[in-house]
Amino acid sequence: MKSSTTEQSLRDHPLSLSELAPESAESPSTQADVASRIVAKLLRHQRKAEPRTCAPAPCPRCTEAHRARVLGFMERSEPIQLVLPAFPAKSPNPRKVLGVLPDEAERQALAFLQWLCDDIATLYEPGAEIVICSDGRVFGDYVGLEDRSITAYQDHLADMLAPYDSLRAYNLDDRWPGESFEAMRELLTEHYAEPLEAVRRRVREEESSLRLYRGITRFLFEDGKGVLPMSNTALQNSARERAYGVIQRSKAWGDLLLDVFPDAVRLSIHPQPCGAAKLGILLGRTHDVWLTPWHAVAVEVAGGFVLMKRHEAEAAGARLVVVDGRKSHYELREGVRSATEEQP
Repeated sequence: MKSSTTEQSLRDHPLSLSELAPESAESPSTQADVASRIVAKLLRHQRKAEPRTCAPAPCPRCTEAHRARVLGFMERSEPIQLVLPAFPAKSPNPRKVLGVLPDEAERQALAFLQWLCDDIATLYEPGAEIVICSDGRVFGDYVGLEDRSITAYQDHLADMLAPYDSLRAYNLDDRWPGESFEAMRELLTEHYAEPLEAVRRRVREEESSLRLYRGITRFLFEDGKGVLPMSNTALQNSARERAYGVIQRSKAWGDLLLDVFPDAVRLSIHPQPCGAAKLGILLGRTHDVWLTPWHAVAVEVAGGFVLMKRHEAEAAGARLVVVDGRKSHYELREGVRSATEEQP
């Protein structure tokens, strides 16, 4: 990190290290062994899909799915590049978040990602680089986000990224500079999107696609509840239809990133099945495997931070913390177990 040491980065880690599975104490003897150990570090923070079919950690199938890409960078003595489509913009629903700008929830997630790169560097000196591919512009029209809110979020996120030397951003704006925001989305769809009927077919035929569809539908419904002027039934129907568009654009964005970063290890904020081409990664402690910093608030508890929806934090009696005149996060010293485990 530019402004800190690895030890400081470890203190910024949003997860309690005691909660993580112990790593092997044996020293790796070959480059392939080092690559496996690096993947194992990533797997310690894996966001797994249900039902969980992985073998005990580190899962051999998940390791094999990503080791070759790690090894490719090692053979060239280059930093291991990882791409993470994430950090789109804050949810438009004030029951879930504090506002439109990134706050302590994002700050904790970025500190964790830098910590992860520092941790990889303990095994492999060139270390790692995570490219955060902010995807709010990709599907903002489907989720009710205004482009000006997405721009403000991206600009403030860039400021948050500045202290970290292993993290950088890549946005749709970087791919087609000078184009209007609507033109960017049209170009993405034209060059990379599959037909919507193909998305619908996958949702009908593949269990993993159905789980993704249901998860996105849930988010769209929650984001619109109390915000959009329609009944719950109408909102549910709208969310179900828009979810297909979000999946279509998200896959198109992923295919674009595969063109731009063809060798990178592919991360995801969505739960992934065992041995998938993408590795789902958690960005904070939470009771909900689908919850992310931009759909939540950071709540400081004994031992670190957890992610919760704003209304859950307030119902648990958490105290709002304001930093430099801006709402930052909540503080909850007691009752975290019921607040994070008993909510539906």
